[in-house]
Amino acid sequence: MTTSTTDTPVYYIGLMSGTSLDGIDAALVAIASNTPPTLVASHASAMPEALHDELLQLCHAEKVSFATLARAEAAFCQMQADAVKALLRQQGVSIDQVAAIGSHGQTIEHAPSGHAGGPAYTLQLDNPSLLAELTGATVVADFRRRDLAAGGQAAPLAPAFHQALFGRREGEQLVLNLGGFANLTWLPSDPDAPVTGFDTGPANVLLDAWFAKHQQGRFDRDGAWAASGRVDPRLLERLLAAPFFHQPPPRSTGRELFHLPWLASHLTGREAPHDVQATLAELTAASVAQGIEQLPLSHPDVTLITCGGGAHNAHLMARLAAYLPNMTFTSPSAYGWPEDWIEAGAFAWLAHQRLHQLPGNLPSVTGASGPRILGGIYAP
Repeated sequence: MTTSTTDTPVYYIGLMSGTSLDGIDAALVAIASNTPPTLVASHASAMPEALHDELLQLCHAEKVSFATLARAEAAFCQMQADAVKALLRQQGVSIDQVAAIGSHGQTIEHAPSGHAGGPAYTLQLDNPSLLAELTGATVVADFRRRDLAAGGQAAPLAPAFHQALFGRREGEQLVLNLGGFANLTWLPSDPDAPVTGFDTGPANVLLDAWFAKHQQGRFDRDGAWAASGRVDPRLLERLLAAPFFHQPPPRSTGRELFHLPWLASHLTGREAPHDVQATLAELTAASVAQGIEQLPLSHPDVTLITCGGGAHNAHLMARLAAYLPNMTFTSPSAYGWPEDWIEAGAFAWLAHQRLHQLPGNLPSVTGASGPRILGGIYAP
């Protein structure tokens, strides 16, 4: 196995399906030594309604049959393989030119502190053996559990990629990913200062779920419905009282904590649905601002790089700007990466790290006892 990087760019593919369950992102990434990874091409496959519903049910199931798991896993894996083939076809690249596919899988449950006194666990639905068969490529998967075994949160993993991609420049930088959940990465300018990253709370996960419950469609485009409502300050106060928002890093979260029943437990039943949506957008903005306050920034005028699906939500971005008036907002497209492709790119990079026997985690982010080589390798 290769143990060092090369000066000639090598192709990797990253596959990501986030907690929003909106589809599979496939990123073709070129990686060479001493230069940041480069996004070559991308392809998005929308999640079919039936598979979306089945995966969503699995995320909240107390009991599930092995047959149901197997069916969802096979359908998910076939969708991944189709996304890989579509990506390569549009770019005119053969599978033989790809060193490896990095597959995140679909997170079904994430409990880094355990449940009811049990051991810590994180579960991503995936079948890397089948994906290797379907694509003919080497697959790297199961990235999270090694960090968990080392005492870490197993999330977020993207901050290590953020460091590789954006580096450390003059002045501090923050990277904010607004996916199903929001997570922050702090890249201090001091090369001796550790990179910090953690989940700040829900982003699209509650906004999408509440919208789907009351409107037609899966998400609130541009945050228009939220913008039509008024923030309920008492509801916002009750939501922000959740212990997670006051927990010091390292910390990560998922649907196990933030879901519609959790939201319902804080409602009086007299709220107008569009006011709840406005309050959920405010919850995301306020919790991100609270997270930033926990960082030892040397000055408030930091560059904030925003990515993920929530970066397209005009109302949410306006609320963030209101909470963070001194920050300069920028897009990762300034670095050659569109907002939607950072996470998929991260798992291409993590596959590269695994093949070259290099660590993929940052203990300062996850709380693991040390750097670890993440993921298992599945040969074609």
